[in-house]
Amino acid sequence: MSAFDSFALNGKVVLVTGASSGIGAHLARVAARAGARVVLAARRVERLAEVQRDIEFENGEALSVALDVTDRASVEAAFDAAEARFGVVDVVLNNAGIGNGQRVLEISEEDWRAMLSTNLDGVWRVAQVAAQRLSTAKRPGSIVNIASILGLRVGTGYSHYCAAKAGVVQLTKSLALELARYNIRVNGIAPGYFKTEMNDAYFDSEKGQAYIRDIVPMRRLGNLQELEGPFLLLASDAGAFMTGSVLAVDGGHLVGSL
Repeated sequence: MSAFDSFALNGKVVLVTGASSGIGAHLARVAARAGARVVLAARRVERLAEVQRDIEFENGEALSVALDVTDRASVEAAFDAAEARFGVVDVVLNNAGIGNGQRVLEISEEDWRAMLSTNLDGVWRVAQVAAQRLSTAKRPGSIVNIASILGLRVGTGYSHYCAAKAGVVQLTKSLALELARYNIRVNGIAPGYFKTEMNDAYFDSEKGQAYIRDIVPMRRLGNLQELEGPFLLLASDAGAFMTGSVLAVDGGHLVGSL
């Protein structure tokens, strides 16, 4: 067997939250190319159709399901649908999230709660349901949580987002500790700045371009393709002895000079 074979996801069922765009949509396609049967989950079900078509065009298997990570019943129903079609979910990419910059003096109670409800509570809820079902079925599994470099350092105007993502980092480690005995691995990826629908307007602006040039050591945004290796490492048997790790993929941003 080639060393590269351990990065394959053949026979695995992979559920991706927030699969309708950005990182989720890209890595869902990657999971399918790696041999997985992919469950595409998002609130905007109509936007999953394009991702599913792409996967099926390449002879992959995909199922689109409605999923609101803030709603327990919705999460349970999505896993039920996945199991009815493919069987127990082996790998979860916990990617669903929202992001909007607001100064601390301007954040409303509703905006704070919405950020934490989606970006932290939702990650916990999906991970718990996945782990409950894996442990009941006595199957090994992998949960990959999408955190952020803003969970490891802070940025002005994102106190609610930073708090939520820092919570994801610590949640990842705590879940890894508790679930290791069940052979369920929990790891995270902390992306730096990648151009997606959530930030494209800013990074197309003069201010955004200056930020990339002056602050990011590699002086560029990340390409979504550069998340493929870290994801496959953590999702597959290649990372079989990794749990509780959070990999920064950020062009050196976190080690930038103060």
